[in-house]
Amino acid sequence: MPRFVPTALLVLMSFVPTAVRAADAPAPGTPRTLPLWERDVPLARDAKVNPTITVHLAPAEKATGAAAVICPGGGYGSLMMSYEGHDVAAWLNRAGVAGIVVKYRVRTRHPAPLLDAQRAIRTVRARAAGWKLDPKRIGIMGFSAGGHLASTAGTHFDAGDPKAADPVEQVSCRPDFMVLVYPVISMGPKSHGGSRKNLLGADPPPQLIELLS
Repeated sequence: MPRFVPTALLVLMSFVPTAVRAADAPAPGTPRTLPLWERDVPLARDAKVNPTITVHLAPAEKATGAAAVICPGGGYGSLMMSYEGHDVAAWLNRAGVAGIVVKYRVRTRHPAPLLDAQRAIRTVRARAAGWKLDPKRIGIMGFSAGGHLASTAGTHFDAGDPKAADPVEQVSCRPDFMVLVYPVISMGPKSHGGSRKNLLGADPPPQLIELLS
């Protein structure tokens, strides 16, 4: 399994095999929250589960075309949506970067949070044309446990399924860069215990610990 320096910014390649309409494109300066999964949420324990993304597009006069999918922290038990989410998106907007804040699933086991992060990357890339973004400049950013999720998304990805009925699932979930801010970077003995328990349970097998470190 690849290892990464926690503070590194890693540039990766990506490909976009298909486009998705953007009928619900948000206006710059007016954040808009959208459901992450338009149909059934995979691995959902009940119908009330509703992961979302909130899209903060940069002002047109500053927009660079780059975007960061933002994963707030919270130990995989809660989400710090303000200072590790929407506030960060506003700061990125001032630099011309779109910020997409992910409300991913917490207090649920792997791989549900990872599926949400991957879906967020796919969604932004699939809608890049309508949102005036560069599909080759879409990365992921995370804080604390959200940094662990971001690093997991950066080491577990695929090119999309060209045969998928959902056009979003046809698109790659490989991030073009990662920004890991004070991340939980291991699920081993020196991990943050609460994050590990919430994500993997009280006694995870060694293979799963290795997979997510």
